[in-house]
Amino acid sequence: MHYGKCDGVINIFTLYTNIMIDVHCHLNFRAFENDYDGVAKRAFDAGVTKIINVGTQVSSSKRAVTLASQHENFYAIVGVHPHHADKVELGSNWIDEIEELAKKPKVVAIGEIGMDNYRYQSNGIVDPVTQQEIFEKQIELAHKLKLPLQIHNRHAGKEILEILNHHKSSLLTIPGMFHCMSGDVEFLKHVLDLGFYVGFDGNSTYKGLAPGETTTLTDLIKATPLDRIVLETDSPYLSPIPFRGQRNEPKNVIIVLEFVSQTKGLSPQEISSTIIQNVQTLFGI
Repeated sequence: MHYGKCDGVINIFTLYTNIMIDVHCHLNFRAFENDYDGVAKRAFDAGVTKIINVGTQVSSSKRAVTLASQHENFYAIVGVHPHHADKVELGSNWIDEIEELAKKPKVVAIGEIGMDNYRYQSNGIVDPVTQQEIFEKQIELAHKLKLPLQIHNRHAGKEILEILNHHKSSLLTIPGMFHCMSGDVEFLKHVLDLGFYVGFDGNSTYKGLAPGETTTLTDLIKATPLDRIVLETDSPYLSPIPFRGQRNEPKNVIIVLEFVSQTKGLSPQEISSTIIQNVQTLFGI
């Protein structure tokens, strides 16, 4: 099976030369309920060695943990996404459920958690006060369990940095990673100064600026030290060029790898070797 480079040129050597770990995808979502095993096989055939499925609420976190228990090369991250912050009752036992899931084998972080000021068609913008309360409860849980954070940020970088700095004493020495990095170079510097790693996805291959952004992802990749980068797909979302608009799959993290190698001017093998070490340092896998 062949996979395309970001520029559309088919690379018949991908299967044999490039390996990568997808540190953020959602095979635990309904988009994959009928064929997640086939999707996983395509990823492993393409050179993906490990897949981390990420929860966005209690139900999808449970599914991520179940998949990790059933497959040797699957891992899980559990948490409540800011988009779902208004769907948990603050007086309920949701945080206890997340804690119990986080104690399961092969759970490597708390996420994806954070803040989001984007107006989604299905949900609008969740009340920021509610988002912050849910975010902070999960930061505290991560501190309690000594797990890193996987952070979601959409147009909320200022608020997230304020919250993280407020909780700085609760962060691990390696506090976690920012999923699907966005923002400007100054924001990136603050993220790196706090000790976080940075995740890049298939949208890095898109030309131009995303709505509301002032800096291209290509420029952020160039500004991020290689020893702080990890790669992800966010499947089923953010398919890279040339598959934009189609359901994304973990196999496409190889395309992101190739794009980063082109952007950095380094070989895919050199990029791969460093990033796999980064994942080991960050998540212990």
